Amino acid sequence: MACLHDYADRYRAVVGEAFAPGRIEIVGQSPGDRTTDFGAPNARGRWDLEPLSASERERLVGVLELTWRYFDQVQAGAPAALRKGPRGGGRDRDAVAAHVREAERAYAAKLGARVAPRTPWAEQRRTLSNALRSESPPGPWPSRYVIRRCAWHVLDHAWEIEDKSDLKQT
Repeated sequence: MACLHDYADRYRAVVGEAFAPGRIEIVGQSPGDRTTDFGAPNARGRWDLEPLSASERERLVGVLELTWRYFDQVQAGAPAALRKGPRGGGRDRDAVAAHVREAERAYAAKLGARVAPRTPWAEQRRTLSNALRSESPPGPWPSRYVIRRCAWHVLDHAWEIEDKSDLKQT
């Protein structure tokens, strides 16, 4: 778990200087699958079903919105061509951004919010934020899980762009 603290500066760059991680506490475990083996948070737990208070909902959606701003800054400052992996694979900046955009569209659908293809990205994100801010979105995924999954995905790819273009947003 010490490796989570190794990322404190990267998280601080996203959410602000006030970020001060404390002691990490495990609140539960869920069986994983091939997706979690890859590193993505694909497992949901009973904690994801706990209702969000209005203030907690607003705080978590605000954190997601900060990850979007961070991603946009990284994308804007990165070169179009990114360094390839050791076997020559990997996507360039615009392909990463297109992947993130489509994933966000899919996450909105998991909340029961429809976003048409080619919807401007800012409008798509507003739709997702509004769905997350509603008390009980009608989709199959709980809000807590959508926020966590989406924020993880956005940061994972922002950091990929940074790492493959030697950018550090500090």
